[in-house]
Amino acid sequence: MKEIVKSHIAKVLGESFVLEKPKDKTLAHYATPIAFSLAKELKKSPMIIADELALKFTHSEIFEVSTANGYLNFKLKSKFLDEISTNALKNDVNFAKQRPKNESVFIEYISANPTGPLHIGHVRGAVFGDTLARIGEYVGYDMATEYYINDAGNQIDLLGVSVSLYAKETIFNESVKYPESFYRGEYIAPIAQAALQKFGKEIFYDENRNLELATFAKDIVLDIIKKDLSDVGINIQSWASEKALYHKLDDTINKLKKSNQMYEKDGATYIASTTLGDDNDRVVVRDDGRPTYLAGDIIYHNSKYEKNYDHYINIWGADHHGYIARLKAAINFLGYDENKLEIILMQMVSLLKDGKPFKMSKRAGTSVLMSDIAEEIGADALRFMFISKANTTPLEFDLNLVKADDSLNPIFYVNYAHARVNQILGKANKSVSDVIDADLSALDDNAKNLLFEALTLPEVLIDAFNTRSLHKLPDFLKSLSASFHKFYNENRVVGNENEDALLKLFCVVALSIRTGFNLMGIKAKDRM
Repeated sequence: MKEIVKSHIAKVLGESFVLEKPKDKTLAHYATPIAFSLAKELKKSPMIIADELALKFTHSEIFEVSTANGYLNFKLKSKFLDEISTNALKNDVNFAKQRPKNESVFIEYISANPTGPLHIGHVRGAVFGDTLARIGEYVGYDMATEYYINDAGNQIDLLGVSVSLYAKETIFNESVKYPESFYRGEYIAPIAQAALQKFGKEIFYDENRNLELATFAKDIVLDIIKKDLSDVGINIQSWASEKALYHKLDDTINKLKKSNQMYEKDGATYIASTTLGDDNDRVVVRDDGRPTYLAGDIIYHNSKYEKNYDHYINIWGADHHGYIARLKAAINFLGYDENKLEIILMQMVSLLKDGKPFKMSKRAGTSVLMSDIAEEIGADALRFMFISKANTTPLEFDLNLVKADDSLNPIFYVNYAHARVNQILGKANKSVSDVIDADLSALDDNAKNLLFEALTLPEVLIDAFNTRSLHKLPDFLKSLSASFHKFYNENRVVGNENEDALLKLFCVVALSIRTGFNLMGIKAKDRM
């Protein structure tokens, strides 16, 4: 809708301009301050310029034009809003869907070590990544999603040791000494039992078979991770193994060397990342020949860039901030455009229950599991709350808030608006098809403003994706629901002389809520 309005204005003005949405919809639906930017050139006051420009729109079929304090204001006409509404209801599941942009985006997110179930530190990035991919696809981008499995290195060896020691202590009742760092939690028990059944007791005592045990355990943990994600509606398209990529180490190092930004020092191989803003040059291969964690990431990103996507996005925890410069330097040294890689950082999350910190899980051993949260509040509430605040700020919320059946619970409040529309339709004994052709011209300004708000979903989605501000979608849904509840409480609908027009308006509101929820991985409730 906004693009249509903007196109009509552009044809008349013939100038570049900014189109804003005034807070006061009784004044206008859209406005532009173009008169201010023209004042110096035309040597007139913005008020005079705005008045002169307004005269050019006298015969517009889609909006009425007025001026105020130098602003050019556009109020959409009933006929235009009616046409947009009818098309939206006819398109239904494709409402707000944009044309393909022929631009591809590759998102890598979560990528937690496969040494234990996903915990609270991973949830925010998981929900953000999945929602970003859903919205991106909807607004016209070719989206691909991937989980990078860190299945090489000491952490996998330690997983095998942890399972072995657990089996000796718990299954065979032996006294064992655990290393300072090891993996613990109830999830280790079934892994140990499964290993015993598959390999026999000797697997826990043969150090030469620790990698075999670790790989077996890692595969089980990956299945747990995939199930936890699937349980909250997250299904990642591809899973890339770090270990499987290591055969490309030599080729990647040789490719880096062509940049002349690598050197040897004390037997180790460094990249000169300080030349591109890093604090220190970084080791890629240790003096004993072992590749570093950074080397694995360089190999992986080389393989990603070989896929030739237009844009790459990594979603990381905020604690990885210092890692950005060294990785981008390496990408540059590989001969790629490091600016094609965008890093989105997720700030920390704090969970409360009855105002007190939510307790850690015994199954995890050290932290709150993603599955714990989903079990406590449900997948829908989990997804809504973890996307409800900008990723650049810490998130804190009380689990009991999103379990309450009242207006303080945002997901209940939005769901109730959707269910309420269905309830009203039922009371009127009508469906969408019965009211889709209703004429909206008789609606008053309050009704038209509610309709306008509901129809702005497409621009909300585009803005949320382009700015990576996904919280704007739940903010929109909460605002729309509040406007709907207020309007319904102040107006009689069933039995009103404009009943069909009002029901059509409500159907558009429900469609916007349903579409927004779908893009958040949530199914809107028809009854409550």
